Amino acid sequence: MISRTTLGTGLASLTFALFASVAAHATVDFGKPGEKINLVVGYQPYYTESWSGVVNNGKQFWKKYLPAGSTVEFQVGLQGSVIVNAMTGEKQHIGYMGDMPSIASTFRNLADRGGTDIRIVGVAGTSKQQCNIFLVRNDAPEFKSGTDAVKWMDGKITSAPHGACTDRFVRLAYEKVGIKPASYLNQNIEVITTNFRAGKLDAAAIWEPTATKIVKAGLARRAASGEDFDALDGAFIVMLNDLIQQRPDVVEAWMEGELDSQLFLADLKNAGEVAKMAESQTEQIDKKVLWAALYGSDSAPGSVKLQLDFVINDRVKSLLKDATAFLYSLPKKPAAAEAIREGGVDDSIARKVLEKRGLKSPLGEIKAQPLSAFKD
Repeated sequence: MISRTTLGTGLASLTFALFASVAAHATVDFGKPGEKINLVVGYQPYYTESWSGVVNNGKQFWKKYLPAGSTVEFQVGLQGSVIVNAMTGEKQHIGYMGDMPSIASTFRNLADRGGTDIRIVGVAGTSKQQCNIFLVRNDAPEFKSGTDAVKWMDGKITSAPHGACTDRFVRLAYEKVGIKPASYLNQNIEVITTNFRAGKLDAAAIWEPTATKIVKAGLARRAASGEDFDALDGAFIVMLNDLIQQRPDVVEAWMEGELDSQLFLADLKNAGEVAKMAESQTEQIDKKVLWAALYGSDSAPGSVKLQLDFVINDRVKSLLKDATAFLYSLPKKPAAAEAIREGGVDDSIARKVLEKRGLKSPLGEIKAQPLSAFKD
């Protein structure tokens, strides 16, 4: 099995990115309630689970709710740790990211970790098959189950972006099946794509939409997902506490736009438009691939591709608990305690918005449609 020492080394990229030295914290002046505001938002159009940010950017729902004259600049982050770093330096005020960096960000207010108070305020979505996806080389055997596919990885050359949600999934799957690969490499999505093309990888774990892009390009096959191991992943909305404390009106306005975005995502009649928006906010990914990443599947039609939770319900609480304990178990401890610190999660305004609209969590589920359902 993979040792805790190896496991800690595997998260070196996350630890370095999140805990590099930064300037001393200085409170940002966000103005008074009701005044216009200029927001900078870090988001991940290359991470399907957080596509409510793509929709809010494309449809500009935020304009309906923020004070007149306000502006929002959306900045792309290829991984959540990049957004956390920007928020720590107060260059971004709101972030969309996966569970691992979201949790780690809540510990940033500690004196030895940057001193910037960042809090989880809402949920973009949860899934068992958005971040938790195993691909195998094309000439791998045909497997009867995802579990059999992971068993086959024993002694093989495998890879994932370490420190991301994929990493936690890989280690969980290896532990449950009881295998040890010959190599478990730390590689980003570009290197994984290149290595599948060159025949240098047996298997890798990667998130959507890159997983579907690799499969559609004929470079690898999908072999397993979190559905095979009851492994949940999630994406969250995080904010600077300075913004939360000074401008609760802005937080509420943002979550109103976020709610509109999630409802738009959940409506299948909008699937084609969502894919077009994602295509315009990414590079070199066809809208049919983007559509399939969130809305389509021939291998598991009817399965839940994404649940839109919006607030921290019991399902999300369990995910946060398990993921935080995992991070705390590591030698370099991206999470500084076994549980998120008090106040590190505050979805009170999101709940207020939900109640005002007369809605409940989850807002809905996106279930996989046959690939033939795609309409250009």
